[in-house]
Amino acid sequence: MGLSLFDVSGYVLAGGKSSRMGRDKALLELAGKPLVLRAVEKLRQVCAEVFILGKREELTAYAPVVPDLHEGCGPLSGIEAGLAHSANAWNLFMAVDMPFLPVFFLQAWIRSVLEKERARVAMFTVGERPQPALCLVHRDVAPFVTGAMERGEFKLFQVLMEATEGLAVLQRANQSEVFLNFPSSHAEAIFDNGDEGWTPTGIEEKTMHLWFANLNTPEDFAAAEALPECPG
Repeated sequence: MGLSLFDVSGYVLAGGKSSRMGRDKALLELAGKPLVLRAVEKLRQVCAEVFILGKREELTAYAPVVPDLHEGCGPLSGIEAGLAHSANAWNLFMAVDMPFLPVFFLQAWIRSVLEKERARVAMFTVGERPQPALCLVHRDVAPFVTGAMERGEFKLFQVLMEATEGLAVLQRANQSEVFLNFPSSHAEAIFDNGDEGWTPTGIEEKTMHLWFANLNTPEDFAAAEALPECPG
């Protein structure tokens, strides 16, 4: 099955301080390729346009950089900047340190979300832990994000929840129709979807437990380097 681009803007969240890693993880090379390049190449295969959220000049070598509107406020400030910048209704945000997500999975997931007319936010929960650093966000969420930033509320998951509560009221819909919070086990349903489905490669299947993992620490990165191969 071939890939197709969606009318979605892709944004790599790369504005963090990498304090737990001890060095800039965006430029760390996994199997000879910087994490930021892996993320950009992945999004370019499913999104109409791709940008990097951050301020560092050296990242412009990989894609156009969009600076935060409010520096030092975490990933929510990156999402605020992306929504203000985007020319598309839908926007895919992905942390720079998630190298194991398969491209075909992203494509199938995006398609499944865009088919839901009332959806405005989609993300995953792994176990009981929300993973909002990988999310699809509609531009209708932008005013809620801006309002939260102005109030000094920077917790990404909480703000997305509050936004979808407000949008559900406006749409006269259930919040579950507006906020698609998939359990990570839903990944299997996505890639086993009839003619639109796909079969993971051997390495993709072996690293499925890492698809939503972030490489936050030197130990995380060393474990990733120790794998015999890296997908993507």
